[in-house]
Amino acid sequence: MSHSLVALIDAYDRDVLAFVKRGIEESDEKVFNELALRGFEILYRSKKPYRDYCIRKTASPETLDHWMAIPAVSSFAFKRLLERAFSARKAEEVYLQGGTMELRSKRGPFFPDERLVALMSSGNRLLEKAFLFSDVERIKMLFMIPIPEMAPGMVMAKGLERMKAGFGTDDSRFLISFRGVDLSALVVALRQAEKSGQQLALLGATWGFDYFLDACRTADIVFRLPAGSRVVDSGGYVGRYAKCTKEEFLEKCLETLGVPEHHCINALWLCESSTVYFDNVLRNALSGVGRPRYKEIPPWCRTIVVDPVNFQRLPKGQPGLLRHYDLTNRGMAVAVQTDKMGFETEDGFEVLGKWNQDLSNPNIERTPRHPGGRIVSHVMDSFLGWRFSRLGKIYSSAG
Repeated sequence: MSHSLVALIDAYDRDVLAFVKRGIEESDEKVFNELALRGFEILYRSKKPYRDYCIRKTASPETLDHWMAIPAVSSFAFKRLLERAFSARKAEEVYLQGGTMELRSKRGPFFPDERLVALMSSGNRLLEKAFLFSDVERIKMLFMIPIPEMAPGMVMAKGLERMKAGFGTDDSRFLISFRGVDLSALVVALRQAEKSGQQLALLGATWGFDYFLDACRTADIVFRLPAGSRVVDSGGYVGRYAKCTKEEFLEKCLETLGVPEHHCINALWLCESSTVYFDNVLRNALSGVGRPRYKEIPPWCRTIVVDPVNFQRLPKGQPGLLRHYDLTNRGMAVAVQTDKMGFETEDGFEVLGKWNQDLSNPNIERTPRHPGGRIVSHVMDSFLGWRFSRLGKIYSSAG
């Protein structure tokens, strides 16, 4: 890496961190645009495949003047998808026009350097405080997700570990280890919270909570968690294993845990993005603002929705693919094209699901599955079904 590129990265990291630290209320379109173009130049100069693609599109640091013109890095196999759907010539033509490309065919675990961790942590810490914990300094957290040692490349696990350090009490803990799901610890913690009045925050994968809530229904078990307790789920509505709608999930949380809808926050964690996007409902409820549920976009990010076929921006409210622009995402790319479907709202966006990757009939993938595929989904179904079937006995023995 050349000295000039190192200096460019150093200055970029410093200026982005300063921009993030201005807070989530300090939006500045001019500064965002300038920093986004600098982030584009870093990727252009450091990644030859990306630079070659941009040259073929006549896009360069000298020609671009707006963040929306930055060619996006794809989080899915876009080029191979086109080659299956079109002739070679037509596929190449659509590929160049689409404004999205792949940097590598297979995405492996991403281990950010120290400065990237500082960028990501600073931004997400502000968002966590604003959207999850503005009314508490610390709260007991239970994580329905594997301990980080089990999944070293899992962004969400590491992020929740940092969240625990920033906002969790000393008795906060992960519920999934190499020995499996610790249902006894979960039940005991919920019953203790009922008796003591200590607020709880349940955080983790939607699928884990969904299994637990269904098992409670089957065993006729209900909890009444103290006021101010909250549920933060992620993964269920982007094609990962949820077997109920958002509305049904929120109903289960109220019925089984006593946690109202405005204390149930869905989070969008993406391996390809550094920023976590949260529903605004708890923040709205605590501030007395009557706005609909959607995910708000911090000043260092932009999210637009594009057509799955031609990748042109769609009007607000119209469903398409989410494209994220994130200044703190230098490790991947400022502009990332996802295969997650959603729509733009007046001040943010909402997630609908995962794209079915059918160019002839673009729609949401309706089959819930584990990221490991159909076979892993079947194995997980069988294992978790057996594991959670013991909930009634565990509840009774917890006294």
